[in-house]
Amino acid sequence: MNSLFQSEPIIFNLPDAEIIYFPAFLSKEEADSLFQELLKNTPWQQDEITVYGKKHLQPRLTALYGNEGKPYSYSNITMQPHYWTLTLQKIKSLVESASDTNFTTVLLNYYRDGSDSNGWHADNEKELGTNPVIASLSLGAERNFQLKHNFDTTQKKNLILENGSLLLMKGTTQHFWKHQVPKTTKPIGSRINLTFRIIK
Repeated sequence: MNSLFQSEPIIFNLPDAEIIYFPAFLSKEEADSLFQELLKNTPWQQDEITVYGKKHLQPRLTALYGNEGKPYSYSNITMQPHYWTLTLQKIKSLVESASDTNFTTVLLNYYRDGSDSNGWHADNEKELGTNPVIASLSLGAERNFQLKHNFDTTQKKNLILENGSLLLMKGTTQHFWKHQVPKTTKPIGSRINLTFRIIK
């Protein structure tokens, strides 16, 4: 696992945001190999979330890895981290080199098909600090990633997250923008997404 910057990064000109996209951060061969390894060896879980007072199973599977046993809480879910695996440490090192950031935690999301999703939200939990850096590595099937500004309804962005791509969100992005991976009725394969972050 040694390829990095297979293509030039794309910097999006969006207000109140710092978003950088690396379309081919990993080669297809590396991305496919990592997908299969993580799919097989990750202790996936499916938590309940509460939406408008009703409990539902989260529409994707997740797993958390991190330093020093620091939990991560979102949507009334508190996850306890597993210890870093050698594979995740290697991925983490590559992502840290690209982002010039030392991450403490990674949340893995497994989208089994198009009916799995992640609704509108910002990664703005208190334990992530004031201007969190979020690095998102995509493996497997391409999925649509949507962004919308909290206050200016004319500001929207749709992006196809490709196999082996890396998306960085920095600065004030989480204060001013929400993002989602919407459901789709199109026949689509499964995807694993690794979101690196710093828990204070």
